[in-house]
Amino acid sequence: MDRVRSVLALCAATVLAVPGITALSSAARAADADLARNGGFEAGLDGWTCTAGSVVNSPVRSGGSALKATPAGSDNARCAQTVTVKPDSQYTLAGYVRGDYAYLGASGTGTTDVSTWNQSAPDWQRLTTTFRTGASTSKVTIYTHGWYGTGAYHADDISLVGPGVDAGQPPAAPTTPTVGTVTSTSVALSWPSVPGATSYAIHRNGTKIQSANGTSATVTGLSSSTAYSFQITAVNEAGESAKSPAVTATTTSGPGGGDPADLPAHALIGYLHASFANGSGYTRMADVPGSWDVINLAFGEPTSTTSGDIRFSLCPATECPNVESEADFKAAIKAKQAAGKKVLISIGGQNGQVQLTTTAARDTFVSSVSKIIDEYGLDGLDIDFEGHSLSLNADDTDFNNPKTPVIVNLISAVKTLKAKYGAGFVLTMAPETFFVQLGYQYYGTGKWGGQDPRAGAYLPVIHALRDDLTLLHVQDYNSGPIMGLDNQYHSMGGADFHIAMTDMLLTGFPVAGDANNVFPPLRPDQIAIGMPATPNAGNGHVPSSETNKALDCLTKKTNCGSYTTHGTWPALRGLMTWSINWDRFGGWEFSRNFDGYFG
Repeated sequence: MDRVRSVLALCAATVLAVPGITALSSAARAADADLARNGGFEAGLDGWTCTAGSVVNSPVRSGGSALKATPAGSDNARCAQTVTVKPDSQYTLAGYVRGDYAYLGASGTGTTDVSTWNQSAPDWQRLTTTFRTGASTSKVTIYTHGWYGTGAYHADDISLVGPGVDAGQPPAAPTTPTVGTVTSTSVALSWPSVPGATSYAIHRNGTKIQSANGTSATVTGLSSSTAYSFQITAVNEAGESAKSPAVTATTTSGPGGGDPADLPAHALIGYLHASFANGSGYTRMADVPGSWDVINLAFGEPTSTTSGDIRFSLCPATECPNVESEADFKAAIKAKQAAGKKVLISIGGQNGQVQLTTTAARDTFVSSVSKIIDEYGLDGLDIDFEGHSLSLNADDTDFNNPKTPVIVNLISAVKTLKAKYGAGFVLTMAPETFFVQLGYQYYGTGKWGGQDPRAGAYLPVIHALRDDLTLLHVQDYNSGPIMGLDNQYHSMGGADFHIAMTDMLLTGFPVAGDANNVFPPLRPDQIAIGMPATPNAGNGHVPSSETNKALDCLTKKTNCGSYTTHGTWPALRGLMTWSINWDRFGGWEFSRNFDGYFG
């Protein structure tokens, strides 16, 4: 026992006497880094190129996402990314896989390319391999793939650990940008190139809004007769430069900013059950009364949750015996439009879960929705994503700069549609309170995790598209109690709930209680209050007297009850209801009350 102590003491003394060895070991460890980008697939397929891969929320090993890739007879479902490495250096590649015949490897190493695989992994199994880069190797490709014709495999938490590479310095800031063509909804910008820049970012009123590979870009989706400030930053692998000096441009007058000039000052919006029947019965387009200013066709639905492929068809005659023909339906739409009404395709609904997890799904969404709009000659799009369509990844904490693929891809898709159809394109949204006002208390999974990732998940979509948004009509029904700006919980069943929920949208609110992260107010002409038309239509129906109290309080600041609003908004756009069919079932009470209130 004493001899053992002596030997250990001698070893300790030897280590302490040679500090250089310890310092060298620590420095070597400190230089190692995980160089794989988005190895947990929390940002979708960002950084990866896949032949047949998508991101799924289950099964996952950690976080909220993982890769699922399905080989075919002539495709092994390879997903790969190229990583910058140091020459003549040792690296460890590791990752977790699940399924049969899943491979993990590295190519272009400059020495011996490596791979490892499992034959069968019913649950997550770790794969790992090592390699050394060649004397002149600066980039390697890491990859995962399956085997031809076998079932899908999953991968998660892929890492490449080894010496990092100094990315150098960010570029210098660009000089002041130049304003080009200005319209009521767009501003063209250009700027001199910056040495070392690989791309540029455009900032509007201090917020980054888009990227450009060249030295010019056109910012779209702007409001008419509005002054905007623009700055440019230069970007390379090392990061982003300081902002350029600001330049100001004022858009011209004319319709724009998501507010078509021919929409009534006070509008009645309703959903028409066009593709299905329920207890309210089928209502033909031609039979919709003239009270309805915006008619949302319910619903366009995806072929699968993540396909992005939206389809719409009229209710089959077996389900709706009185359904009109396609020709009569299209003719009725034209007649409504001739009378100044807007007819939109509503995407989603309770059963139409839509998750644009990939850019491919995003592009399919754009093309398929465009096809429906063109086929029926529609005026725009209503987004009614419910259920699990929108949720936030764990690291997505700032509604100003969303990272989650389903959020980012939806925003991009809608902007593309808006740009395609122009300023007259009508864009409306019908989120549930859980996805909007609940964001005052909770946003995503929260700082410490454990919260529902869907909480407040519509906020980044609304904020990014606020300049394109015609109407936001939150569903003030089928909702649990929600905390208002008075820090009191408000429940359905009376005017108070509608007043408190609408006041939040018109006043703005700190997201998740963070005073430094405030969701800005929307314009009153962008807001309609969503209500059920009858007690049969949904939980939270209120009689017409309570509807009128809510309108009195918000537009005149009378009949407010116990809740004190933060303003008075006579330009409040109007009311939305689920649905036109249910209003007909109820003897048109909802629409008649609206007509009586607004004259």
